[in-house]
Amino acid sequence: MKRKPLDQDSIDKALRSLSGWECKDDRLAKTFVLGDFREAVAFIVRIGFCAESLNHHPELYNVYNRVRVELTTHDAGNKITTMDVVLAQNIDKMISK
Repeated sequence: MKRKPLDQDSIDKALRSLSGWECKDDRLAKTFVLGDFREAVAFIVRIGFCAESLNHHPELYNVYNRVRVELTTHDAGNKITTMDVVLAQNIDKMISK
């Protein structure tokens, strides 16, 4: 199913509700700093399970205790969709626990 990209106003509104996320190159992106490598890898695994339940697959980058998450919807022409916003919200909830 092809998803519809969000317009810039909708992206700006979503960003106001997402702490620390940015819109860059048609992606929602955020870098998380965790306690150590083990915590970072565990966080990536939790993101993976959450993303898979949404049938969404983020780009994840890890260096030691840092995890960079970039969200874009491939079947929307690599643009930001509601699905990216939902996943960003879910990621923020899991990091706050």
